[in-house]
Amino acid sequence: MPPAAETVLDEVDGEEGGGGARRRSGLRSALGSVLRPRGPLPPAAAAPLVASLFSAALFCLATALSRTYPFGPVTRNVVDLGQQYLPYHAYWRAFLLGDTHGDAFLNWNSGFGSPFLGDIGTYLSSPFDLLVVLFPADRIELALYVVTAVKISAAGAAAALLLLRLRPGPWPVAAALGAAYALSGWTLNLGATVPMWLDGLVAFPLLCLVGEWARTGRRPVLGPVVVALAWIANFYTAYMATLGAAVFLAVRLLTAEESATTRQRIARHRIAGALRAARGVLIGIGLAAPLVVIVFLATKVADPTPVTTFAPVPWTDVLARFLPGTAGVASPALFIGTPALALALTLPFNGAVAPRVRAGWTAAVVLVTLSLQWEPTHLLWHAGASPNGAPYRQTFVLCGLLLIAAWFSVAQGVPRPSALLAGGALLAALALAARGSVDIDAWTFPAFLAAAAVALAAALLARQGDRRNTVRALPARLLPALALVLFVGAQAGETVVTGKRIEEQQRSEVAWSPRIGPWHTAAAREAASADAWPRYRTDPGEVPGGNDVLIVGGQGAEVYSSLTAEVTSSTLSALGFGSYAKGRHPVTLDNPVTDALFSIGARIRSEPTEPVRQDALPRATVTVSTTPVPPLVTVRPRAARAPRPEDSAFVRQELLLGSSVYALPRDARRTGRTVTARCPAGSDVWFWAPEYKGSATLAGEGAVEFEGKPPAVRAPMRALGTVPASGEVRIDLLPEAGIRLPAQPVGCLVRTRLDSAVRQLTATGATHVSAGGHSLTAELPPGSTGVAVLAVPRVSGWRCAAGDAKAAPARAYQGLVAVPLDGRATTVGCSFRPPGLRLGGAVGAAALLALAATALLHRRSRRRAHRTRT
Repeated sequence: MPPAAETVLDEVDGEEGGGGARRRSGLRSALGSVLRPRGPLPPAAAAPLVASLFSAALFCLATALSRTYPFGPVTRNVVDLGQQYLPYHAYWRAFLLGDTHGDAFLNWNSGFGSPFLGDIGTYLSSPFDLLVVLFPADRIELALYVVTAVKISAAGAAAALLLLRLRPGPWPVAAALGAAYALSGWTLNLGATVPMWLDGLVAFPLLCLVGEWARTGRRPVLGPVVVALAWIANFYTAYMATLGAAVFLAVRLLTAEESATTRQRIARHRIAGALRAARGVLIGIGLAAPLVVIVFLATKVADPTPVTTFAPVPWTDVLARFLPGTAGVASPALFIGTPALALALTLPFNGAVAPRVRAGWTAAVVLVTLSLQWEPTHLLWHAGASPNGAPYRQTFVLCGLLLIAAWFSVAQGVPRPSALLAGGALLAALALAARGSVDIDAWTFPAFLAAAAVALAAALLARQGDRRNTVRALPARLLPALALVLFVGAQAGETVVTGKRIEEQQRSEVAWSPRIGPWHTAAAREAASADAWPRYRTDPGEVPGGNDVLIVGGQGAEVYSSLTAEVTSSTLSALGFGSYAKGRHPVTLDNPVTDALFSIGARIRSEPTEPVRQDALPRATVTVSTTPVPPLVTVRPRAARAPRPEDSAFVRQELLLGSSVYALPRDARRTGRTVTARCPAGSDVWFWAPEYKGSATLAGEGAVEFEGKPPAVRAPMRALGTVPASGEVRIDLLPEAGIRLPAQPVGCLVRTRLDSAVRQLTATGATHVSAGGHSLTAELPPGSTGVAVLAVPRVSGWRCAAGDAKAAPARAYQGLVAVPLDGRATTVGCSFRPPGLRLGGAVGAAALLALAATALLHRRSRRRAHRTRT
């Protein structure tokens, strides 16, 4: 092997057993000479580079074979990728280029004003996400795909680097195993469609390297910086990666050969290494605190999702997920490729590896596997809260540990026949036990058997190449190279098949959004032409996909974030807005009363010209209409009645408006599938049934669909038509399941009353409103008394003042920001500061001082050691 490869590790002595140091078979000896990098590039650099390129190539090939964008016409925007992450990256690009109304603190485009710094920390803080600025606005899907591919490439490179840091070995095999980690089943099934989790995939091998540095007393400054970057990029998966790195470090401390000779000194070295690692992790997390604290506090006020009780899946399903072609979010995605898995399974039986190394890594893999299925450890992996959906999000850590085990088994050479036979028997038993799982795909066993056969041929060729007494010199050098080609081919082919099948299964079984196309472009053009912020809001209406305002512009109600404040979702739901994702995704409501309440003066409406399909760009006819509405800041009397729990959305709208604008029929009754009532002739019939799924039809009008499905989906209030001259209201229901209606499902809007209320609020409201990145300032008519109400949900972090008074935490007026008035102030000003900003900054500053102190102490220690040597 080249000298650079032999010096990759600081300590390797004593980690080989059974004569492994004296006898290295095909892939170690022959590949060292046949596949030695030419020129100045050492194996420690070649392996990460090849792993990176190989990972990206296989990921793109799987996408192309599934005919998915950008290599085919079919959308890849499944579930939250289209509803959440794609819109956020579109907004991130606009934000970075200065094309948004808000700033890093507040996003004026979503949820009538949503905190944004927490969303940055949750979805957009990865350094890789900065790549979106390199793409034009109409290529944001391509930008997000490139970001995803680059993260996967980085994960492969980091894993390959870690493997060679652990033990010298054939760098092409390290590259192949690094790519196997980057393209595990977890990546293909979860990470590729939740791109911010891929930062945890990159973080795990890097944090393991930090553990190695701590164990050997190296890089005490760089280590905490790596930890900080991991936690800033995505603290959620970085937490899991940190736990996984702790497992890694524990095994290394217990199994790696130490230079000390006595047990006491060995124990002292191990404790010192653990303490150095703990110090580095604490400093690193402290450096990330300015962002992490804000996200943490935002989760405390976010709309709560229903409590989930963890239920482990059958072990047959767990075993099945080691096999190719399997998909699903209910079971752990453990595929790493049959050849790599076979190598990992040989470790317990590989006599060429020291017994303590075999025992340590085998125990780590077994215990982490068991931890997936036990509720207390499940909660530990997920920071104490069982997630809604995808309960095995930590699986990438186990995939990494398996590939480390595979590397320890193969780094010295192809395992002996006895180890290969035992590992192969385990692999066969695993496949046999998994055959009854519901996750098995038609492609699973054909791909598995083909990969296993090719891997077996590779092992036989590699071992044959080492039998120099029976093979000529030239074939003896080429057989290991051919073996490597077969090994890599089996890994690559199986990975591509798995990626292709997962893509196809996802888009056939889960919700999806179409690609961004002419519909979005037309809506964005109309939103830009109608925009008059902050004089009034522009609502982009319904566009296919979610978080519409982040893609097409405007300042509508729609927002979809894990951090959507409970105040926002509860306030909007109470007013008749619909929502998805158990309340964390409020959607637009095309209602003239709520338009007046939130100063929506321009509304965009779209009518699709053809069915929305997975393999076509969506098209629609887009129109915009404007309506006189009150300003963003209005003045209300102090003595408004507080809403009661039994109040309907119609009553709550009237209470917030300050006027009675609905005729609410007291004689409304339901008989079977029919609702009847009496209302003023010519008024507009509105139907409020948030938990109803089916159609509702006003006599003489067309059917209107409702999509209520509690607790995940609440249907918005919708207009059914106009009350006929007779005043009789008859609504026919066609439910898909049972009928669940509130006590007051019908309200008849009298337009003349609403027009009068709008004129009154406009006359007494702000005469001028100006907006900053995270602030609003309004000029009021002289002598204004009562309460100034901002048409913004009163989330935690708002501070306001009237006139020259000192700013104080904002009051709430039925869920909106409010400022008391005393009749003397003619201006009000409010600004938003994310909760936790000062605390996070203080912790970050302390961590920075600790890092500087660590650097200073390390420098002094090195100088002292140098003086001692000289």
